[in-house]
Amino acid sequence: MNSDSDDPSLTPPSPSTPEPAKKDEGKPTPIPAETTNQKASLSDLVPPGTQLPPAASESVHKTIGKAPSGLWASSGILKIAYKLLVNDRAKFSALLVGITFSVFLMIEMTSLFSGILARASATVINIGASVWVMDPAIQTVANTIPLPDYVLDEVRSIPGVKYAVPLYSGGALLKLTDGTYQSVNVIGLDDTSLFGRPELTSGNIQDIFAENAFIAIKDSEFYKLKNPKIGDTFELNEHRGVIRGIGHVASSGLFGVPTLYTTYNRALQYIPNSRFTISYLLVEPKTPEDVALIKQQVKAAGYLALTKDDFIQKISSFYTYQTGIGTNMLMMTIISFIIGMSISGQTFYTFILENIEKFGALKAIGAKGSELVSMILFLAFFVALTGYGFGVGLCSLMIWLARLYLPDYAAMITYLNLGLAFVMVVIIAAISGYIGVRKVLKIEPFDIFRG
Repeated sequence: MNSDSDDPSLTPPSPSTPEPAKKDEGKPTPIPAETTNQKASLSDLVPPGTQLPPAASESVHKTIGKAPSGLWASSGILKIAYKLLVNDRAKFSALLVGITFSVFLMIEMTSLFSGILARASATVINIGASVWVMDPAIQTVANTIPLPDYVLDEVRSIPGVKYAVPLYSGGALLKLTDGTYQSVNVIGLDDTSLFGRPELTSGNIQDIFAENAFIAIKDSEFYKLKNPKIGDTFELNEHRGVIRGIGHVASSGLFGVPTLYTTYNRALQYIPNSRFTISYLLVEPKTPEDVALIKQQVKAAGYLALTKDDFIQKISSFYTYQTGIGTNMLMMTIISFIIGMSISGQTFYTFILENIEKFGALKAIGAKGSELVSMILFLAFFVALTGYGFGVGLCSLMIWLARLYLPDYAAMITYLNLGLAFVMVVIIAAISGYIGVRKVLKIEPFDIFRG
């Protein structure tokens, strides 16, 4: 017979050891220090061996900022920055318009200046002589001071001179067949060599020796002669002139007057002159090393010898520093730079302010300061370079259209213009980026989320 003590249901439970009281009951488990950076993992928050449902696991990943592999790589950061920019179409458009307009003005102003300087040296470029001998007081090729005839013989006697020929350059007033008058620039070439002659598109260069013969240059001012053809006549100081050829030159003149070529002696015959008649001496050295000796000998004789490049530089310096052209163009370029910098700087700062929460969120989930800086600089330089491209294209299009309808338009885009505008755009981007970087680096994620 079983006793009551043998019944398991009546057996009193054995005393168990009471569980210790939780000291921090009700307080959240502290997050390990490793979870404060982007490399934190789920194991940092959950004890080993604990299994969480997929939904809970995904929630924890989002909480600690666990991102897919490579998010904080350079391409990922720049992609986020790009999306932030293009999604705000109003700010993006305003930034592009500001930079484009600034670049357009800067290149337009500097291109006009380059075109003016090129046309100011048109005669030097078109003639193409290696060395020019002139009076020391000459500042531009258009303001000639006649040389005595004996200077030609003296220059020809200098060792190292292959040949030297005279050149006449002067203004005249034509009476056209319809009775109107037109100012022209007359170039008289050496009768023997015709050195500096233009390339003919119609006629024969030998016809320049015919009676009353002139060659008209078909440039931007050609229409002012009523678009003459071979055989057309005009009157110059009561002398009859006949167009015997149509020529082409590399550069049109600056002062808006057509150009006629003839022989040196015919120019002296048709145009009244002072006692001395040689405008310039065109010299060709035997070797490039002889140029220094020629300059020295000419200077000893009281005159000035310049190479083609030196003469062009002298003319450019005159128009840049001794006239108002250089100053006015410089002021317009500076104003264009200030306009672009103010528009882009202000708009970019507003863009940063409107997206400050997004940058703060990125910083809160582990983005480093260097990564935020790279985002800001990428945005600034992306907008600046895109606007630079649009500005160059717009300026090129405007110059092309202007030349179609305005033959006298002198703008000319050069590598120097493009380089100067590029440097200014980089400065604008750097300043705009600096403004944005300062604001973003001061972000405190706590303040962002608290707000």
